[in-house]
Amino acid sequence: MTLVLTEPVNRTILLLDIEDFSRRDNVVQAFLRRELHNVVEDTLAAAGVERNMQYREDRGDGLIVLVSADIPKTVLLRALLTTVPDALGQYNRLASSSAQMRLRMILAAGEVAFDPKQGTVGGLIGHDLNQSCRLLDADALREALAQQEADCVLGVSSPVYEGVVRHGHRGLRPEEFHHAAVSVKKDRLDLWLHGALPDGTTAPAPESASAGRSGSGAHEGAAGQPPAAPERAPASSGAAFAFNGGTVSVGGSQVNGGQTGVSGGHVTGAVIMGTVRHEGRSEQA
Repeated sequence: MTLVLTEPVNRTILLLDIEDFSRRDNVVQAFLRRELHNVVEDTLAAAGVERNMQYREDRGDGLIVLVSADIPKTVLLRALLTTVPDALGQYNRLASSSAQMRLRMILAAGEVAFDPKQGTVGGLIGHDLNQSCRLLDADALREALAQQEADCVLGVSSPVYEGVVRHGHRGLRPEEFHHAAVSVKKDRLDLWLHGALPDGTTAPAPESASAGRSGSGAHEGAAGQPPAAPERAPASSGAAFAFNGGTVSVGGSQVNGGQTGVSGGHVTGAVIMGTVRHEGRSEQA
């Protein structure tokens, strides 16, 4: 059998998942799925995504949406941050308590190939898509939705954050996204969560969160600046030093052999070795 696999192409990856979907009965699940498609329709329309610029795959409790790279991610992000909350808010105002819908969302990007099989649906293949699905399943994203009253929560992949969000394009505020290192199955991934991190989530140190992404080394501080020089020890008067035998090196000079008041004893106060300078003259100590 000859394996025919399409060439991978770069796509914006949008993943959506309905919270607590499996706990609903069949009638409510069908109702929720229809409404999810309505929300996605409104969102893609707001972002100017035509039908021929998208691919959708129904996953039962969610959707995989691939969008042409010709659509700016900034436009999609603005729609996800405005249109989705508005649409969910309008729906949930009229829906019964058993049919309330809340969403987890991930926006990522990467190479995706298509391997269709006659008689079946789907067939998407790609490492970047797999990693995006891992982010959607991350505990940090689930907990963020569970611990807030909002109807949806958005996370973005590290490439989307670095390439788009952190530059502060119109409608996007980088300070509203927070980094969390998440572990899903055997993968350790970077998630940038819009909104506060959930309780119990440990954010990495600023230098480790930015190392390798912005080109900054570990020697930079949280604001991308070199760390402050260590504080100098305060000068003390009457400090005591004890030299017990051997060779002592002070400032590049050496004191060798037995010295009266030094070897085996204590010297308290100022100890001067080398040249002492006075106004107009100098003398050896």
